[in-house]
Amino acid sequence: MTEKFDYVIIGGGSAGSVLGNRLSEDKNNKVLILEAGRRDYAWDLLIQMPAALPFPAGKSLYDWKYESDPEPYMDGRRIKHARGKVLGGSSSINGMIYQRGNPMDYERWGADEGMETWNFAHVLPYFKRLENALAADPDDPYRGHDGPVKLERGPAKNPLFQAFFDAAVEAGYNRTPDVNGYRQEGFGPFDKHVYKGRRFSASRAYLDPIKSRQNLTIRTRAFVSGIEFDGTKATGVTYRRNGKNHTVSAGEVVLAGGAINTPQLLQLSGVGDAEHLESLGIKPVVNLPGVGENLQDHLEAYIQYSCPQPVSQQPSLNKLRMPWIGLQWLLGRKGPAATNHFEGGGFIRSNEEVDYPNLMYHFLPVAVRYDGQKADTKHGFQVHVGPMYSDARGSLKIRSKDPKEHPSMVYNYLSTEQDRREWIEAVRLTRNIMDQPAMKPYNSGEISPGPSVQTDEEILEWVKQDAETALHPSCTAKMGPESDPMAVVDPKSMKVHGLDNVRVVDASAMPYVTNGNIHAPVLMLAEKAADLILGKEPLKPEYLDYYRHGVDLAEAGVVKS
Repeated sequence: MTEKFDYVIIGGGSAGSVLGNRLSEDKNNKVLILEAGRRDYAWDLLIQMPAALPFPAGKSLYDWKYESDPEPYMDGRRIKHARGKVLGGSSSINGMIYQRGNPMDYERWGADEGMETWNFAHVLPYFKRLENALAADPDDPYRGHDGPVKLERGPAKNPLFQAFFDAAVEAGYNRTPDVNGYRQEGFGPFDKHVYKGRRFSASRAYLDPIKSRQNLTIRTRAFVSGIEFDGTKATGVTYRRNGKNHTVSAGEVVLAGGAINTPQLLQLSGVGDAEHLESLGIKPVVNLPGVGENLQDHLEAYIQYSCPQPVSQQPSLNKLRMPWIGLQWLLGRKGPAATNHFEGGGFIRSNEEVDYPNLMYHFLPVAVRYDGQKADTKHGFQVHVGPMYSDARGSLKIRSKDPKEHPSMVYNYLSTEQDRREWIEAVRLTRNIMDQPAMKPYNSGEISPGPSVQTDEEILEWVKQDAETALHPSCTAKMGPESDPMAVVDPKSMKVHGLDNVRVVDASAMPYVTNGNIHAPVLMLAEKAADLILGKEPLKPEYLDYYRHGVDLAEAGVVKS
């Protein structure tokens, strides 16, 4: 007999964890989460230990190991895209950085036709609902204080952080007490998904506390191959688990697999550009040419420096020290392993044409790449930087009917004049900050790209060869009205245009990428979508002011120095 569920959630990542919790709050709703990866075991050090974040990427046990097609504007390089292959999704292997994005990101969302309920006033209550911002003032109206997601801040106590913040002020920028509060623009400590020395993933926040609910079923290692349709009405989901094929009946199918998996599964199921699907022998269910289009991401590079003083975390990368560091963490959740080290940074505008910050900095008191490759220096540090809302657009298309074959992805990094110009600005402005007096005692020379890279052409060539994705793929099934031929999802219901009983709730539904890390916006989107799916009255909008360049509000609490 076919199992029946009211809601079948495809993907147990960030959005899927939120949905599993919220949709099962009503015990009359029978909810199934299908996650193709494995459990995020509490004993798994590479998931639970914050400083172990470089290690899961590239390992088949944790990572789906996607990569782009040869990027036409990056000398044909294929860019690796790590995606979490585990319950909690990429929140179980990411950098644990919590950035809402700028309020003006959501004003941009809300300005599009039919998107007015996604402006900042409408999304702010959902950010606050999910947050337990432990470092925020309890009376701060911008932050949430009793949500499921516990957030620590900083502490950014290493002297390199203070020197970096001081240098930014010397370069003409401001300090800000909370980049997720009234004012994003400026420099200061960052919030992180770490609690008491351990990663605080979406599954830990939303699923761990409610796993005993009788109406919630979570199946890991369940690889979904397609959505079953009767005409344009979804009736169920087919998946493979333990070597066997299974089909479950679904009152509603909610895709939460992320900006790569969701458009891939839609296309495999006959939802996408009809001509492309027919060329692969797939019968179209509905012609939606926007599925897989509008692909956006953040490209970033590390500018690395050698440090003459013994204050960096570079020695922690020594393998001889790792057993002691691991023991500190195991015994007391303390020491270098108990933090993600991305404890501070900043947001700036690289030119006067942009209304809000288009560059984000992550400062790291160690010089190391995401794959664990360390710089050749006794002590060092680095800043991560890149344009945050590039106008480059890519696309994603399945190559065949095989659900296990990775789709074709082209991001078109560096394809636009704006993108190239902002990259040049990013490198030059970073160097300007690092050349300030506050950094002089700690800066004994640029390691990468190095002093030989000076001209605009040399900078762009270095970016082509060295930059990596910040791992923020998004916008491949964007929200928008049915009158928009490239829109996929109804912003008022999260339903896929032209289909019954199918919704999309993940980063693919974003119309534009936000100007920071996207884990927080995905959690917010899923919180809001859960109310829409359940037919609940949405939370009332909160019309709070926020910092805008050129608007002088002295009472904002911005720290000048």
